[in-house]
Amino acid sequence: MKGNFYLHLRKLRPMKILTLVLFLCMLAIGAFAQASDSLEGNTSTYLIIQTDGTEIIGKILRQDEREVYVLTIDDRKIYIPQYVIKEIVLLKSSDFNSQGTFVGEDAFATRYFITTNGLPIKKGEHYVQWNLYGPDFHFAVRDDLSIGFTTSWVGIPIIGNIKKSWQLKEKTHVALGALVGTGSWAVPSFAGVLPFGSISFGDRSKNIAFSAGYGAIFIDGEVTGRAMTSVAGMIKLSNKISIVFDSFILLPGQTTTETRTYDSGFINPTTGLYESQIITESYQDRQRGFALIIPGLRWHQSARKAFQIGFTAVTADGVSPFPIPTIQWYRKL
Repeated sequence: MKGNFYLHLRKLRPMKILTLVLFLCMLAIGAFAQASDSLEGNTSTYLIIQTDGTEIIGKILRQDEREVYVLTIDDRKIYIPQYVIKEIVLLKSSDFNSQGTFVGEDAFATRYFITTNGLPIKKGEHYVQWNLYGPDFHFAVRDDLSIGFTTSWVGIPIIGNIKKSWQLKEKTHVALGALVGTGSWAVPSFAGVLPFGSISFGDRSKNIAFSAGYGAIFIDGEVTGRAMTSVAGMIKLSNKISIVFDSFILLPGQTTTETRTYDSGFINPTTGLYESQIITESYQDRQRGFALIIPGLRWHQSARKAFQIGFTAVTADGVSPFPIPTIQWYRKL
């Protein structure tokens, strides 16, 4: 069989042999190109996040098990080793502004300064918010369920939280949750609970949220409570900067009238004798309103960390608002 093949090959004219060789070479080159250049001609844009937090945006021209060949948005062609790549994200048109500049998602879009919204934390994207008074940890158990806890540097108080989210429409989310706290080792008789609900409109680059809840405090066997509400929002202006607005409003409570009766004795100057006098007084117990208004900026240092600064205006009945600087650091865990 082998001899017959060579005999048949010798009968071919040189031009036919050359044509056959070229055809076989083209098949080999085509097969190799299909194996290594599988993304050739792909016009999609990707965000490549490296293990050190570096972000590269561009089109993937070619990739294999060793490296990725990328045409960046500033027209550079670079090779990126696979071992330094943490994640490759396909970008959408909504990740760019009207001028074509990449904006992307806010990595901490579920949080403002002190309140949250209906958007869920993505599974595995745990984070901590460092405050001057202490840490605030959040862990995504599932794509729609998160838990966490907040405390101060001395462990007073300790507040646990849980939030469950649902998506109603593409850009409409609702969430139900609760905060449960204790005075811990310093004030063990103190406890508090705040069930809440939130609805948000938008996505992870811009959104607005409306929240409401009822906070109850238990101390020494007595219970007091008050309704609370919040309006908050954020918009990511560029790949590095977001504007954030938050508020926390403690609504005025019910005004009650209290009556107090007591014995106010006195010495009668005429008789010199002690005489008893019953006095009844009425007064109003008014639960005043209270509000925190916090506008600020969030600086995205990388895909895994951000710095946030705001100016908290504190206002209450009869008290003019005055600003207090609020500084926070976000870090993914």
